[in-house]
Amino acid sequence: MLPKAMAMRDQEAVIRLDKRIVDKPWGRRGIDRRFNVEPTRQIGEIWFEAPADRTLDVMAKYLFTTERLSIQVHPDNPTARARGHRSGKDECWIVLDVADEGGELGIGTVREADPEEVLQAAHDGSIVDLVDWRSPRRGDFIYNPAGTIHALGPGLTVLEIQQAVDVTYRLYDYGRPRELHLDEAADVIDPRPHFNPLDRQIGDDSIVLVDGPFFGVAWCIGEPPQLPDAREVQVLPIDQPVAGLAPGECGLIDARAARSLRSRGRFVLAWSSAP
Repeated sequence: MLPKAMAMRDQEAVIRLDKRIVDKPWGRRGIDRRFNVEPTRQIGEIWFEAPADRTLDVMAKYLFTTERLSIQVHPDNPTARARGHRSGKDECWIVLDVADEGGELGIGTVREADPEEVLQAAHDGSIVDLVDWRSPRRGDFIYNPAGTIHALGPGLTVLEIQQAVDVTYRLYDYGRPRELHLDEAADVIDPRPHFNPLDRQIGDDSIVLVDGPFFGVAWCIGEPPQLPDAREVQVLPIDQPVAGLAPGECGLIDARAARSLRSRGRFVLAWSSAP
């Protein structure tokens, strides 16, 4: 049983973030009840938004897929800032669930390619065959740096942690009536196979999955691992309450309080490590 005084201090230290529930044609009906969403809605994304009086460097969102999402790429910080954005976008995925059949994601390309070849393949649709489609497992952690061609496929529940900026260049969208951004992506894409040393299968221990250069993420079972310097810490309970938050919620918590969190289940911490 958690000490009552500690639980009260943790709850007092938390600012619960508002949810934005986004319906998508590729989303899923009847998502897990922990998200408290009407079962008839076709939910693609659940975002957690910064309080009205501040800006956060990091955003957490859940994604629920039944189809392939657009093939896309994100710019890095220098390119994005030169184009008027606050930052570029690195992101990472924690695969929380995979359907019994057909779960997939695309990350990187099956071989090195010239950017011009990729843009031509985006025009004629053959980019689908350039993407490295994989069959993920529950517990996979995948880091997706700016410049990496990527797409989530069907059958997934994913927790995505990213730099908090809305800057995405769509390369291909399976004929859906949405704008593509091939000109913007021309000097952004880095078409090569994806091998990142941070990628791993999450086990039964609390662990820091990534710390910098832009954000940090820790997978916590019962209690956090030893955390580095962190600010703007967000806590996301996965299957049991923590810090007064229910599974499916997200809250801002003081970094010192985050180090003393305790739970009977699993939770994720995400924080800013940007300079």
